[in-house]
Amino acid sequence: MQVAQQTKQEQQEQIDYITQLGVVPLITLHSTQEAIPLAEALAEGGLPIAEVTFRSPYALEGMKLIKEYVSKVTLLAGTVLSIDQAKAALDAGCAGLVTPSFNPELVDWAIDNDVLIVPGTATPSDVEQAYDRGLRHVKFFPAEAYGGVATLKSLHGPFADMKFLPTGGISLTNAPLYLALNNVFAIGGSFPVPASAQQDGDWDVIVRNCSKARELVQAIRG
Repeated sequence: MQVAQQTKQEQQEQIDYITQLGVVPLITLHSTQEAIPLAEALAEGGLPIAEVTFRSPYALEGMKLIKEYVSKVTLLAGTVLSIDQAKAALDAGCAGLVTPSFNPELVDWAIDNDVLIVPGTATPSDVEQAYDRGLRHVKFFPAEAYGGVATLKSLHGPFADMKFLPTGGISLTNAPLYLALNNVFAIGGSFPVPASAQQDGDWDVIVRNCSKARELVQAIRG
């Protein structure tokens, strides 16, 4: 499979779009049937973006369905652990990759093939590895478990031009604390998609949660 390469400008445009939205809903599909209505709910709620995780056997098929039927939703592949998963996700229509940890082999492959990647970091050494490779946008995971806002404030000193996507333990309650940080370009999490609502197919709840998340972003960032 030939990887669809992205120019630096195209990758930056994706980052700018994620920054503008401010929130990336994290989705783990429990069936292929829920992929389309779930994506439609995200778009209706003002968050036309989804990080579809490889924590589910339905991930790839769900990505393909969303790409084909709800193309206005930007797809990111989440919990990417291997190059094979990365290739499959890109082939399914994903615009970028998000990893839970810093995997040098996977990160180098993405860079070499001009693919947008937001690698997971949790420690200063992780961040430094990304920095040395020219990356300036990384994931911070698991955010709350690794000190949350306080850690991100501390990382700003030595890595002033790094921007973070904190994920893990983010909720509507603590989201404003993260969104207010200058070194956070967006926040990620499953809070826009409550497990109970997803299980029940209550898409209206997801629409409302996405709308609340967007309102938070606008209130804090203008």
